[in-house]
Amino acid sequence: MDSDLNPFSPGSGLKPPALEGRQAEIDAFDRLIVRTKRQASERGILLSGLRGVGKTVLLNNFAAQAERHEWFVVQIEAQPSPEGRKATRQKLARAIEAGARRLRAKSAWSSVKDVLGSIGSFSVALGFTGVTATLGTTPGRADSGNLDIDLEELVEDIAMAMAKNKAGFGMFIDEMQDLDDELLGALISVQHLAGQKSWPFFIIGAGLPNLPGKLSATRSYSERLFDYRVIGALDHASSADAIGLPMNKLGAHLDSDALRALVAAAEGYPFFLQAYGKAAWDVASSKRVNLEDARLAIEIGTEQLDAGFFIARWQRATPAERQYLRAMAEDNDEASSTATVAARLEKSASQLTVARANLIAKGLIYAPDHGAVRFTVPGMSGFISRQYED
Repeated sequence: MDSDLNPFSPGSGLKPPALEGRQAEIDAFDRLIVRTKRQASERGILLSGLRGVGKTVLLNNFAAQAERHEWFVVQIEAQPSPEGRKATRQKLARAIEAGARRLRAKSAWSSVKDVLGSIGSFSVALGFTGVTATLGTTPGRADSGNLDIDLEELVEDIAMAMAKNKAGFGMFIDEMQDLDDELLGALISVQHLAGQKSWPFFIIGAGLPNLPGKLSATRSYSERLFDYRVIGALDHASSADAIGLPMNKLGAHLDSDALRALVAAAEGYPFFLQAYGKAAWDVASSKRVNLEDARLAIEIGTEQLDAGFFIARWQRATPAERQYLRAMAEDNDEASSTATVAARLEKSASQLTVARANLIAKGLIYAPDHGAVRFTVPGMSGFISRQYED
């Protein structure tokens, strides 16, 4: 079929042609919008799951929905490492300014323009001065140099301005597990305070499966502040629709056995469904995709995943770290006991502490429980096995 018409475009955060299997999460955010308009209490939302399950797509969907309802929207992606800490804070300052400017032509602008000085002050407090020339500062608001105090004052000023328009202030944070402890703690604290004082401020976050645990370790009361949503693999029906519906809309058709093969290969993971759907469209010689086409698409799609999605992560690991990953791969994407991994490598667990910590810091594995580790991406064990087949 004509590749120019291919409806599939696998990529990080790219909205799929059919967003299937996530209606419960979409409904939850729509309910938050409605309750905010009614000035009723509600919680923020946190999405957690492996990479490739569509968390970023959902987060982007929520942010766009909030903008349509004239919310004050701030959207950032956290970065790990000390260098990332500074970059994340600069992005936060810039995103807050951008959130205000997006409301210029909206009814909320008359209220928001009165708090621009607080935004400028907060930017200076974060060490970012690029916005002060146009926003100015408000002495005595969000300018103490104490992050907890300044963030609280900023959120109060913006949230109360939005409340006048029965709208909300939403902070949409991707890779939230990578926020530094100070900023994460300040955000959780102000979300707690916002709930107590009925400010329409909501953190909408997305991150790896260890995100809820990190929040709880940072502030013990965090488990009561959010609507936690685990984003996992799609069921068979949703997976079939994610591939089949976009093709049907363009006049193409998948034979039932071809569709079953593609769905089985993807194991319900949205990114893989997009990769195999794209390959199936490209290899089919007619608008009817048969089983032979599907098998070839699976082969090509797997090669493309290996060459991009998987290899990009594999190459970030050192030789010693790759040995650790290879030992984990024997558990076929299930959680691995750190003691078992050490035994397979004929080393003590203490000798592998650095490798384990580095792999976690690089986002390649996470700790689902004490004494256990697991891959952050589905299918990693299969990829590693394919590297050692010969």
